[in-house]
Amino acid sequence: MSLISERQVTANTAAAGSAFATPTIVHFGGVLALSAILSAPWNGIVAPAVLYGLAGLSGVVYAIIVICRMRAQPAYKPVFEDWLFHALLPMAAYVTLAVSAIATGPNPREALFGVGAAVLLLLFVGIHNAWDAVTYHVYVRKKGPPAGDQTR
Repeated sequence: MSLISERQVTANTAAAGSAFATPTIVHFGGVLALSAILSAPWNGIVAPAVLYGLAGLSGVVYAIIVICRMRAQPAYKPVFEDWLFHALLPMAAYVTLAVSAIATGPNPREALFGVGAAVLLLLFVGIHNAWDAVTYHVYVRKKGPPAGDQTR
């Protein structure tokens, strides 16, 4: 935030922030919450499975919202890497969480591997997106792109 603190906020930059910056915080928060849920001393697997299933379903809905925001915001034209790390990979992680919750009944051990993979994917997506945002603001926005150039 300190990199962009002196910039004026416009409707375009606010829309881009809700499409690119806010989801990174949501993914990091999800990783933290899921880690806490799965670290708690539960008496069984059903309660945590319900919770990570709900997290997965909520994440799928949120990923759809992010995709709509990415398409609607006029400040920046997303490239393949943006679609991969801001839409496809988070969607895959949240779908994996939801499917893992369903698979917990007959295959609890395997389902937990799915949960672990989903959480790790969200963590790496968050790290990538945070780094990508910083490098974009330092190397592209700070100097200013050539007129008409919206690529990174």
